[in-house]
Amino acid sequence: MSVRIKCIVSYDGSKFSGFQRQIKVRTVQGEIEKALKLIHKYPITIHASGRTDSNVHALGQVFHFDSNLDIKTFNWKRAINSILPDDIYIKDVEIVTNDFHARFSVKCKEYRYYISLDEYNPLKYHYTCFIKRDLNIDKMEQGLDLFEGTHDFTSFSSGQYKNKVRTIYEASLRRNKNNLEFIFVGNGFLRYQVRIMMGTLIEIGLGKKDEATIDYLFNNHDRSKARYTAPPQGLYLYKVEY
Repeated sequence: MSVRIKCIVSYDGSKFSGFQRQIKVRTVQGEIEKALKLIHKYPITIHASGRTDSNVHALGQVFHFDSNLDIKTFNWKRAINSILPDDIYIKDVEIVTNDFHARFSVKCKEYRYYISLDEYNPLKYHYTCFIKRDLNIDKMEQGLDLFEGTHDFTSFSSGQYKNKVRTIYEASLRRNKNNLEFIFVGNGFLRYQVRIMMGTLIEIGLGKKDEATIDYLFNNHDRSKARYTAPPQGLYLYKVEY
């Protein structure tokens, strides 16, 4: 009898060409499916809450797969982690009903983006975005507020989507000395959306744009007008809720 298994996984995206399985490059999905194939002795396909791009990290990515094996929940976690490389870790495993889907059952996702205003540190290069010029953080925060609500994010996305309307429930900033933590909670996110939003906020902070740019981009549906995409190293898929 087949059971559906939900996993919460964290990973360091630095050495991956994104989450989604690809030919001849290292991906998170590829590594997890290799581990599951060793356990099952036949190929297993996992289904994730969504993709993350190259160099993007996750603390709470979610995926599910179906299995015919009779393994206790706590043993699944141990078994998969014993095979996975050190830059991927299964945090939690749960048996769920067959109508659960890691992608289609999502209620909201939370992403976080980190900026450091400290002197550049090569040891932190893969985990935060360093800005080497002064930022007007108050202006950035004013712009951040404008992202909350339901909007057409055409100007803040890349790729083909029939519907680019999304709702941002929370767009907030936490300051800890020279470290900035931007929090975005929404019902869904388009490809590059958070990074393009952050790129616009960084340009506002540098004085290259003003807050009115955000409403302009919402109304004009033109990706080329947003231009700057923030580096992937500062982005983390923090949590997925169902």
